[in-house]
Amino acid sequence: MNISEITTPAYVCERSKLIKNLELLQFVSQNSGAKVLCALKGFAFSLGLDLVDSYLFGATCSGLGEAKFAKKHFSGEIHTYSPAFKESEIDEILGISNHIVFNSFNQWSKFRQKVHESRVSAGIRINPEVSFSPTDEYNPCGKFSRLGVTAENFMREFSDLKGIEGLHFHALCEESSESLAAVLAAVEAKFGEILPKMKWVNFGGGHHITRKGYNVELLIDLIRKFREKYGVEVYIEPGEAVGWQTGYLVASVLDIVENGAKIAILDTSAEAHMPDTVLMPYRPEVRNEAEKGEFVYRLGGNTCLAGDIIGLKTNPEFRFSEPLKIGDRVIFEDQIHYTIVKNTTFNGIKLPDLYLIDDDGEILKSKKFGYDEYDRRN
Repeated sequence: MNISEITTPAYVCERSKLIKNLELLQFVSQNSGAKVLCALKGFAFSLGLDLVDSYLFGATCSGLGEAKFAKKHFSGEIHTYSPAFKESEIDEILGISNHIVFNSFNQWSKFRQKVHESRVSAGIRINPEVSFSPTDEYNPCGKFSRLGVTAENFMREFSDLKGIEGLHFHALCEESSESLAAVLAAVEAKFGEILPKMKWVNFGGGHHITRKGYNVELLIDLIRKFREKYGVEVYIEPGEAVGWQTGYLVASVLDIVENGAKIAILDTSAEAHMPDTVLMPYRPEVRNEAEKGEFVYRLGGNTCLAGDIIGLKTNPEFRFSEPLKIGDRVIFEDQIHYTIVKNTTFNGIKLPDLYLIDDDGEILKSKKFGYDEYDRRN
């Protein structure tokens, strides 16, 4: 079956593009000595995880659910962090994980005996209070952040680091290696006396390694120097960089209405299927959009939410060289990361199916969804 024959909506991942990203991430690992993990919070496309597992060292998880998913799909290391672990879940998490990262010394004190008995390597998440992010909603080190221990609190609260083998920080979102250099300077200035006592340091995610123009050589140099200076193992955990530009979301035009503008109603949804376009917000690229096209449309989702319009409020119109017709397909580029993992069944709307294709558009694997997902959640 060819991708042109599928029903919509559907996420389509292109195998060769995923491999290209993974090869670059593997290159970073081989030349810097860092272990690269896939952050499931950003990329959990199950049909491609056998490839990810063959190139990277494992997965990083945000709790029990992702840890169980990682155990199913990965043969490498599993690292788990949560803002707060539940007592009812900690034993299962420790049974799955190689590393566990605590968000506070309260949590470490509560679970340290269990960690000791499990022989899992434990770490503390720190907050360097320096970060780079396009918006406050994605800034893990912003004012009043609940994520990580600040240097002031770290020095006041810890009395014994026995059992703590690593530090973890996450201070980037879609950022450059130059931004990482600034964060590392802050980490060294504020936690420098702790670093030599550690076995490992996790630089977190937000490294936009596979984006065009990213300074890969600087990243490699930063990691090398940090490893040599402190004698630690270094981890990085990109999610978006794994799935960056590897696929798209294809939808169909169900109707075209007019109310001061032409509005194409699609069988997809910004609210349910592309949530970051609303939260970030950002305007997704549409295939075959023409900058000076004379046929102008707003693209609306198929939910009852009035604001379910795809595109920025300041720039909600899409231009095409040819008029859209009912039944036409609209393809939103770069929709494999931070979309599938955030999907909802709001209004009972169908989750998009998943497809992995080759360079000829032939379907290698697929996964389909229907009413059952809505029924199980309500």
